This record gives sequence, structure tokens and C-alpha cells, in this order.
Amino acid sequence: MKTSSSKFSLARSVVAAAALIFLFALRGAAQVGGPPPPSTRPNPLPLSGRGGQSGGVVATEAPVPSTTTSVNAINPTVSVSGAYSGSTNSTKAIPFSGKLSLQEAIRRGLAYNLGAVGMNQALRQVHGQARTARSGLLPNFSGDVSDTEETFNLRTIGFSFNFPGISLPSVVGPFNVLDVRARVSQSIADFTAINNYRSAQQLARASNYSAKDAEDLVVLAVAGSYLQVIAATARVEAARTQLATSSTLYQQDVQRLKFGTIAPIDLNRSRVATLLDQERLITLENELAKQKITLARLTGLPPSEHYEISSVVAFAPAPPVTLDDAIKQAIDQRADLKAAEVQVSAAERALAAARAERYPSGSLSADYGGIGSPSQLRPTYTVVATLSVPIWNGGRTAGDIEQAQAALSQRRAELEDIRSQVESEIRTAYLDVSAAANQVDVSQQNLDVNHETLSQTRIRFGSGVSTNVDVIQSQDAVSSAQLDYINSVFAHNLAKLSLARAMGNAADKLTQFLSVQ
Repeated sequence: MKTSSSKFSLARSVVAAAALIFLFALRGAAQVGGPPPPSTRPNPLPLSGRGGQSGGVVATEAPVPSTTTSVNAINPTVSVSGAYSGSTNSTKAIPFSGKLSLQEAIRRGLAYNLGAVGMNQALRQVHGQARTARSGLLPNFSGDVSDTEETFNLRTIGFSFNFPGISLPSVVGPFNVLDVRARVSQSIADFTAINNYRSAQQLARASNYSAKDAEDLVVLAVAGSYLQVIAATARVEAARTQLATSSTLYQQDVQRLKFGTIAPIDLNRSRVATLLDQERLITLENELAKQKITLARLTGLPPSEHYEISSVVAFAPAPPVTLDDAIKQAIDQRADLKAAEVQVSAAERALAAARAERYPSGSLSADYGGIGSPSQLRPTYTVVATLSVPIWNGGRTAGDIEQAQAALSQRRAELEDIRSQVESEIRTAYLDVSAAANQVDVSQQNLDVNHETLSQTRIRFGSGVSTNVDVIQSQDAVSSAQLDYINSVFAHNLAKLSLARAMGNAADKLTQFLSVQ
């Protein structure tokens, strides 16, 4: 009887062991090699490489309120749009004394203007994307620990045991299994991933150049707005001088009327001229306040007109740079042109990544660890080499190639356009510099002649030879000539600034092109 019982126990143990081995075999088969590696797709590029633009800065023609253009046909202004018209607060990091120099304005603009800040953050994003693309080419390490307590129904997997006199339960366990494992995977040959990474590297380079170009736009915006404030201040001072002169003439006419040397209509005419000068002064003061608020917004200062500008930008001839030299420097230095060239390289790499979808790819994965009961872990390992050969994916590769070709064609077209644009900006700025320099000379002569005419007219009026109509008209001519001269000097300085931006590296060329005191 003892022998029969021993045989029964032994048979039951063998069956249980066989069931346990079969169960572990099923578990191991499910774990070997892990999940299949994800398929690699080319990184699709947007159709245009200019999608990241968030505004711009250009010098355009616009009339100045309450001024004339009797001599000066050039009335430029700086048009700032999008993110370049805003900024973050710069006074928290850089205290403000209440006086703003041109150098300080540019320094604040480069650090806090929203156009430059946004491009720098976009640059960080692109660098992050390049690192993500590179991760597909580097080894990936991971580790995991699992502790499982389970029972198992053998009948669910079709295992049954029928033996006369022996009864086995359908549910075995509980089993306690501990698995401690380290895993590594590595791409061996994935040409799509390689070209994706190269494309991401080129995009990062393009973003670097775009950030540099954004700095040039900030310099144009801030320095141009600073020149506008200088010009607006000069117009206000000229209007105040004109108002003081017309007020003096009016007071003199009041006395002349008392002595009967002029008619009441002459006094009314003098009064009207004074009121018109007051209106002009109000308009110009309002324009000056708005220009100062705009400059404050560009440089991160509180949006207020209650501060002073401390730099004077006088008239000075343009540096001796020929047109051909300016174009050559622009081709060598313009950051946006270099960015467009690198965008073409990125699109070429993206096209290569799409074509590489047709090539086989290989990967290697392995794991090593211990599995078993917590007190008896047994070392196990798995090594899996995978070769993936594309056969047919429903035309997806052809679609990816077509998209990449379209993006490449667009990038090449944009490169040709930016080359033409650079030369156009150089030639336009060069023409404006020449025309504005000539107009400064003409407006200065016109101002001198009108001053002389006013002096002679006052002498004739004092002698009773002429009426105050001639004096008022001469004063208006002097005022118009003064505004023409101010506009001409501003146009010349802004044209030189535009030429510096068109040539590239505007911040470095600022002292060369502008006479800042």
C-alpha cells in the first residue's frame, strides 16, 4: 500500500512539473524578443520653408502728419509687424535711468524684443527635434522588474490528464515568479532614420541663421524707430520755433493796430497764422509721443512716452561702398539667404529619407536577467537580430517621395526668390541713400534761401513797403523748408540703416553707417 501511494505521489508530481514547464514555455514564448520595433518613416517637411515667420520689419513710404513735401519726395517710415512689434519687460533685468541711448535701445531690443525671443525659442525646439531624430540611431537601454503571483487553469489551453486512479486539479498554482531584466536595442542599418537625422541637423542650422536674421530685423526696427523719434523731436522743436515767431508777429500787429498802422484784417490774418501753428504743434507733439511709445514697446520698456532719448544721429555721408561690393557682401553675409540654402539641403535629406524606405533595415535587441522564484533566480537571456525587407506597403513610399519632392522644389524656388530679394533690397537702399543725400543738399539750400527771404520781407514790412501777408507766407515757406530738411536727414539715415540691414550683420555695421553722438 505504501508503494502504491508513493507511485501515485510521484506521478502527480511529474504531471504537475510537466504542466509547470509547459506553462513557463508559453510565458517565455510570449516574452522572447519583446514587441516588434516601430517602422521608420521620413520626417515630412512643410511645403514652404518660410512658415515660421511671425512678422517683419521694412522701410516704407508714408506721409508725415502736419508736414509738407514741397522739396522732399522721400517720406520713409519703419513698418514693424507681428512679434517684432512687441517685447518682454527689460527693466527687471536692466534698470532704466529714464534716458535711452541708441546703443542701449538696440541692446534691450536684441535681448527682449519678441521677434528675437520667439526665434530663439523656435531654435531650441528645432535642436530638440534633432536630438529626437538622433535617438533612433543610438542604443536604447531599459530595465524592468516584475513579480507575478498567479494560478492557471490548464483546461483553458487544452491540457487534460486522465489516468485511472489519479485525479489532478484543473487549476494549478499559485506560482510566484520574479523576473529582473536589462534590455538593449540598437538600429544596425536604417537609412531612413539616418537621413531623417541629417535633415534635422540641416533644419537646426537653418534655424540658427534665421535667429541671426531676426537680430538684423530687430536692429532695423529699433534703430529705425529711434531715428523716427529723433526726427519727430526735431519737427516739434521747429514747430515751437515757428509758433514763437508767429506769436511775436501777432503781438507786434496788435500794437500796430492800436497806432492805426495796419487794418483789422491784417491782425486777423496774423491771428489765423498763429492758430494754425498751434494746431500743427499739437499734432506733431502727439505724433512724437506715439513714436516714443512704439520705441518703448520694441525695447521692453514700459509703454510710456515719459523718457528722454540721449543720442544724436547727425547727417554724415554714407560709407564708400560700391553697389557691386554691397551685393557681394550681402551674398556672403545675409543670414536669411544662408538659411534658405540650408533649407534646400534639409529638403534633399528628407527626399533621401523617403527613398530609403525601399531599402532593407536591420536592428538588434537583447535582454539579460534572472527569472524564477525570489529565492531561486536563474539567469536567462535573449538575443534577436531582425532584418526587415519592404515588399509592398500600398504605395505609401511613393506618396512620401512625392511629398518630399514637392517640398524640395518649393525650397529651391524660395532660394532663388531670396537671392533676387537680397539684390533688390541692396539696389533699392542704394538708390534711396543717393537720392536722400542729394535732397539733404537741396533742402539745406532751400532753407537758407527762405531764411534770407524772410529777413528781407520783415525789413520791407517794417518799412511799410509790404503787408504782413508777405511775412506770413515767408514764415510758412521757412517752416516747410525746415521740415523738408528734417525729413531729408531722416530719410538719409534710414536709407543707410536699410542698406546696412540689406548687406547683413546690421548690428556690426551700425557705427560705420550712422554718425551717432
